[in-house]
Amino acid sequence: MSEVPAMNRVLTIKMKKVFTYLILLFVLRISAQVGGYAPGLKDSVPGAPEGAPRMAIQPLLDSLKPGDTLKLKPGFYEGPGFITVPNVVIDGQGHATVSGMHKRSVLYIKAENVTVKNLHLIDSGNSPDKIDCGVKVVKSNGFKVINNRMENTLFGVDVYWSEGGVIWHNDITSIAKNTKGMKGDAIRLWWSKHNMVKENYWHQVRDMVVWYSEDNDFIGNYGDGNRYSIHFMYSHNNRISFNYFINSSVGVFLMYSEETIMNNNVIENSQGVTGMCLGMKETSSNQILDNRFLYSARGIYIDVSPFVPWKKNTITGNEIAFCGTGIEFLKDQEGNLFSDNLFHDNLQQIYIQGGGTANRNKWIHNYWDDYEGFDKDGDNIGDFPYRLYEYHARLWRFNENVKFFYGSPILSLLDYLEKLAPFSKPQFVLKDKKPIFNMEKYMKENKKFEKLY
Repeated sequence: MSEVPAMNRVLTIKMKKVFTYLILLFVLRISAQVGGYAPGLKDSVPGAPEGAPRMAIQPLLDSLKPGDTLKLKPGFYEGPGFITVPNVVIDGQGHATVSGMHKRSVLYIKAENVTVKNLHLIDSGNSPDKIDCGVKVVKSNGFKVINNRMENTLFGVDVYWSEGGVIWHNDITSIAKNTKGMKGDAIRLWWSKHNMVKENYWHQVRDMVVWYSEDNDFIGNYGDGNRYSIHFMYSHNNRISFNYFINSSVGVFLMYSEETIMNNNVIENSQGVTGMCLGMKETSSNQILDNRFLYSARGIYIDVSPFVPWKKNTITGNEIAFCGTGIEFLKDQEGNLFSDNLFHDNLQQIYIQGGGTANRNKWIHNYWDDYEGFDKDGDNIGDFPYRLYEYHARLWRFNENVKFFYGSPILSLLDYLEKLAPFSKPQFVLKDKKPIFNMEKYMKENKKFEKLY
């Protein structure tokens, strides 16, 4: 009978040991969740690789010397991180996640010739006035931000007073829970020159902005579902080429920004009250060449441009199609050159908000799908000029809702009767002396748009 109590005592001791071990394991697990460092334990923070260690990023950055390359092992790294040593490379190798822990920006570049690449950057702060972002570049020339994925960061890349940098092949989206107006910008250049923004993908952000920044290149980027795909303010001599912007309120907006070259871009489905593929406000000496503006409320919106009368804007070789209005002027503007553009399948080709004419601009050798002339000599130029008058379109100058009935039998009949026997003198809009007659023939001969998206 004495063996039974002894056995019970052994079982009790064993149960206490198991219970103590479970308590210890629970405490260690909780410490990992609230910010303690427990190497070897599975990390509980969303975004951490399965079974990867969790560690602070700053001690690793502090250990760098000029010329070093820091190759991060797969894992979850707590930020924010400050890079203050020049000529270093931070390489996430495609498997490292760095989190701002919802505090501030995730990484700060505060030294020259710093490269940040192949990282997954998440969870910045949510302060618009502090511009919390994935990567903040502050007075650091020669920076490179390459092949990173930034999500749940308010802004993507913020570049302040820095030159000669490269932002290439990054995937950028803003904090998901924020409304469009409260999201941050994908990329923000402020007083920064000679930078290259190339082949990035920004989506579900607010804008991409370029302020007080000159001589930058924006090439091959893809923007989807934003407010402004790129908004320029007081920024001159920039180049915008081979980009594709879709589903934004505004594609590209040039405000007080001169000498821009914008070529071979596709912008489509810019809808809404402010929808436009390209907006130009008080801007001069721009070249808008070989772009496609499609399926939008407005193809081009022009507000007091050119601002300097003797500095004309050149709009040449563009396709403006399937838009509510091909080109909308704020007022009776002069000083723009429109040549070799293709206007087709628009609800209205040209509209002047304040009334008047657009004929004080130069229109020559454009294609108009409503041209009613002939080409007897086969040179693909209409035998007589294209003249645009405003007939029934004047109705929606007084009531925008009338546009709802566009294409209906009653408006088609009214337009026909107006042209046959006008009830009042129609508003003359413009004259193109040498209109293109056949669009398909022109595009084939000039190899138009064959290399675009």
